[in-house]
Amino acid sequence: MSTPNPPPAADAPAPPSADEPAPAASPEPALPRPRAPLSLRILAALAVGFTLWAAQELILPILLAAFFALVGNPILRLLQKLYLPRFVGAVLVLAGGLAVSGVLALQLAEPAGEWVRQVPREMKQLAPKLRQMTKPMQDANRAAQNIARAAGGESTAKPVQVVKTELNDPYRSLTATPKYLAQVLAVILLTFFFMVYGETLQRNAIALLPGPQQKKLTIDILHSIEREISRYVLTISLINTGLGLALAGVLYALGVPLPESLLWGTMAAILNFAPFVGPLIGIVIMLLMGFVAFDELWPSLLPAGVYLLLHTIESQAVTPIVLGRRMRLSPLVLILALMLFGWLWGIVGLLLAVPLLVCVKLVLARIDGLEGWSRLLE
Repeated sequence: MSTPNPPPAADAPAPPSADEPAPAASPEPALPRPRAPLSLRILAALAVGFTLWAAQELILPILLAAFFALVGNPILRLLQKLYLPRFVGAVLVLAGGLAVSGVLALQLAEPAGEWVRQVPREMKQLAPKLRQMTKPMQDANRAAQNIARAAGGESTAKPVQVVKTELNDPYRSLTATPKYLAQVLAVILLTFFFMVYGETLQRNAIALLPGPQQKKLTIDILHSIEREISRYVLTISLINTGLGLALAGVLYALGVPLPESLLWGTMAAILNFAPFVGPLIGIVIMLLMGFVAFDELWPSLLPAGVYLLLHTIESQAVTPIVLGRRMRLSPLVLILALMLFGWLWGIVGLLLAVPLLVCVKLVLARIDGLEGWSRLLE
């Protein structure tokens, strides 16, 4: 006799029918992204730093050309609005920049050469002035040294000084001249090609992206970054030019000849691209220039005081008002960047440190998840 099937339990789930689809499997949690160990990241950073130092002859012309192209891009956009082709606009902008640089170089070559020839003689005349001003401190220091030697039983006779002389090799400078000319020519050509074909290269690189949404987002980010960086570089260049013209005008009013005033104004404009370090070097140079140009103490200190006043007005009032908080950088980060790029690339690294740091800050601010690093640089 067959036994009847037991009734299904009340809380038992009903079996799925043939028409109903099977429930979808729950997605597996994403595995955490593997991270490289700290030692490997340190080695990678050291390798990148060594590559930047070893390949500076290749990297620096590219960075300088990109810097000059960013300065000229706002002018190119203005010319394009006037229905001028980009090729013609790039030729005009580059020719205008080279013409201004050439005229300025011709104006500054004579006073710069005169100062180079006069520096040894003027320094000999400057030494007695400084020695007379510091004579009491030198006498006290010499007396303290003699007392210390007498107390220690040492002789007070002057030690023998060994003077090393180094002969300048004329062939070294002769062979280095074509190399510098080739680098200047490379910067000029790369600047022209960046101006003319930079957008085409950017467009072809964006076309390699897979989806239209990624392309649109990348285009928006690149255009905004390029526009803001171009505006920043052009604004800083105009501010530094204004600082140099103001210093040249004040020096000319103080009786310094016009060519020399333009020389010191150009020096101040170039040095102002390197915050903190550049103005400090400029103040020292202005002190030396004042002691050479003037005989009395207070007029000798006046050029350095004027330079310090103009730089204070520019750094504390003009630049923050014009650029606002968005382009502000932490002074500590600036000093570290100047030390790093100055150690890597010398004077050119000091001039490029701030524009490169601003580029990094703008890129970090536009990428999701990296906004905190951008705020860290403020």
